[in-house]
Amino acid sequence: MLKILSPLISPDLLKTLSEMGHGDEIIFADAHFPAHRLNPHVIRADGLRIADLLAAIAPLFALDSYAPPVVMMAPVDGDVLDLSVELRYRQALFSEKSGAATEWINREAFYQRAGTAYALVVTGEAVRYGNILLKKGITF
Repeated sequence: MLKILSPLISPDLLKTLSEMGHGDEIIFADAHFPAHRLNPHVIRADGLRIADLLAAIAPLFALDSYAPPVVMMAPVDGDVLDLSVELRYRQALFSEKSGAATEWINREAFYQRAGTAYALVVTGEAVRYGNILLKKGITF
């Protein structure tokens, strides 16, 4: 156990966050996401909620300021989106109101991004459309 770091951050996740470079992407996926089919670098975080993990990594992980740093999966036509999910994620990531907009992309585009992401973190999140992609920035 390390001081200051959240116990929610596994050694594998900490290593992955450290290895990532500017522009690399990481996805925090819900429990239903087909991660193992889409990307070979899958980190398991079973039982954990995405907002809790985002709050844990936020002090360690700089978001990209040159591109949309937060991307979420848009609902399929006819499905209803729970807007509180985005709100919880944004509250976990940003300590104050951020001007950074959330980009919404369709499911197939999100799956394509998952295939090229640096890593996928599969969580115990059970909300629909609870998947979020973060793009790493640089620290100043």
